[in-house]
Amino acid sequence: MKNCIILFFIAGIVSSCGTSTQIVKSWKEPGASVSLEEVQKILVVALVRSEASRRTIEDQLVMRLQKKAFPSYVMMPGNLSGEDESAITAKLKGDGYDYVLMMRLADVDKETSYVPGSNVMPHYYRGYGGYYRYAAPYYYDPGYYREDKNYFIETTVYSVPDNKLLWVGTSKTVNPSRIDKAVNEVADAVSKKMKEEGFLK
Repeated sequence: MKNCIILFFIAGIVSSCGTSTQIVKSWKEPGASVSLEEVQKILVVALVRSEASRRTIEDQLVMRLQKKAFPSYVMMPGNLSGEDESAITAKLKGDGYDYVLMMRLADVDKETSYVPGSNVMPHYYRGYGGYYRYAAPYYYDPGYYREDKNYFIETTVYSVPDNKLLWVGTSKTVNPSRIDKAVNEVADAVSKKMKEEGFLK
């Protein structure tokens, strides 16, 4: 497998709730599609520096795919960057895996934006005391600068029998608060995009 790549297969029920994650670009092999009913085994791997984070990510995705997916930390414990690609490929084929989805942290950037202060015109209340209590918070509410962290995750799906790239997409997550929440947001966004493009059936 390639170095510095987080591998996991994302599918499942598509939710349409508002999140901080969106797909910014994607590509699909013409004519390629995956039917979950026909899939037998999916390898779920997360290559990160922290072993605890790797297990959290893989376990979250395995739960989404239920009996279709298996975590890589069981089959390939330790540092994946030192694994031999041909040996991994032979093991995946021998164990009957159909797909591997590769994901990596492609980039992290900071974005600064200006948030203007309140400029709502207050209502005029009877007496200056009531007016002051209403208007003062707006008067003393200046604008400010906010810095957001954007995490760009690249997800790729490979066919194990053909060792061929079938789908790739990049998602953007703004200010993720927890790793498990971020993983599920990315999974939802990728699943939705795959369905829209006819890749996931």
